[in-house]
Amino acid sequence: MPERLYPESKVEVRGWEARHYDRLMDTITFGAYPRFIRDVVRRLELAPGDRVLDLGAGTGRNACLMVPYVGDAGRIVGWEVGREMRRRFEKQCGSIPNVSLEDRRIDLPARFDAPFDHVFISFVLHGLPHPSRREVIANARRALRPGGRFHLLDYTPGDPDDSPFYRRWFFRYGECPLATDFVRRDINTLLAEAGFGDFRETRYFWGIVRLLTATRTEDRRSGDGNE
Repeated sequence: MPERLYPESKVEVRGWEARHYDRLMDTITFGAYPRFIRDVVRRLELAPGDRVLDLGAGTGRNACLMVPYVGDAGRIVGWEVGREMRRRFEKQCGSIPNVSLEDRRIDLPARFDAPFDHVFISFVLHGLPHPSRREVIANARRALRPGGRFHLLDYTPGDPDDSPFYRRWFFRYGECPLATDFVRRDINTLLAEAGFGDFRETRYFWGIVRLLTATRTEDRRSGDGNE
């Protein structure tokens, strides 16, 4: 089996955990995850004909939920490097004509032949080193048309040491140090510096998790691959 890209991270799910990932998420949230992720996808405000890029697409659960919103005229493209995750994705979404999956890293500079209306990333950014997070955000901007939306579903910023006990416990025992680094950073400012604005957020699970949506601003500089 290939070495992990980021050994200190927990976002590269493999083996038994990958094969049963959706069921595990349902179990550890006491059955709340299906309702939660359906609400998240609803809040993306996808429309018929939209093109969606799903970064770190995992098992395809999210992509499959997006299909009714974009309709037959829309397109959903997933990027996923995990072998077991790709197998799960193909099993769940492989028969849907307007859903496709690519074995591509999200943290390397990319170019795009056609712009997307939405870019979605779910519980991945926190598990990357900070320079790699910057590259993912740059890719999201390159992928989007002006006015397109970047949707980041991940942990809410805030120092765990100054948080309620359940948040302190979670980040101390349930997550990796990269996740603690992530929540201590001002992600909104990072996105603004990368060319995003008009931020909106919805919080879940006692405020530990948020869906942050940011809009790609008009082109303001060159050298971003598609600009």
